[in-house]
Amino acid sequence: MKTLDRRCWIDGETTLFFVPIIKQDSENAIFTLRIFNMKRIALILIAIALANGVAKAQTSSMVTSAPGTDYPWTASQLLEPSVLAADIKDGSKKQVILNIGAVEDIKGARHIGAVSNAENLEKLKQEVGQLPKNTDIVIYCGCCPFAKCPNARPAFTELKRLGFTNVKLLNLTTNLKTNWIANGYPLAGK
Repeated sequence: MKTLDRRCWIDGETTLFFVPIIKQDSENAIFTLRIFNMKRIALILIAIALANGVAKAQTSSMVTSAPGTDYPWTASQLLEPSVLAADIKDGSKKQVILNIGAVEDIKGARHIGAVSNAENLEKLKQEVGQLPKNTDIVIYCGCCPFAKCPNARPAFTELKRLGFTNVKLLNLTTNLKTNWIANGYPLAGK
């Protein structure tokens, strides 16, 4: 069996590959025309490459973080809502709770407002200006998940820059309504 010629023809959206094959018997040549869909050939080649381990994943030695995870706080600086709710209920722990967003106030919280606004960031600085640097401070926004929150990073970063050593961020992974109110935790005036 001998292949004499190969031709490629592109017809609109379909790419066809023609392979004329000559089968020789004693006196005559019989031409057989086979048509292959290029998409099928490509899929077959990819499957073969994967099966043979030819295709390798590209890797990098660089350490990168996923989008939205470059937080200025650590996991140990996150405070679970149930823990704060219990602290508020028993009243034994002295801490300053600051609402740095535009959501309802948790019981005992001081309302600063959205610190993405420069005026409210100044208000935050004034609010904590006279506090000892080792004061337990809990900040929360609750407008949206951390990855999208315009207030948590600037407030946390500013408090750390001012030298506060015991700053916690209330771990409201979804929002105040889902992670606090829906659980029946205490709100101001209720």
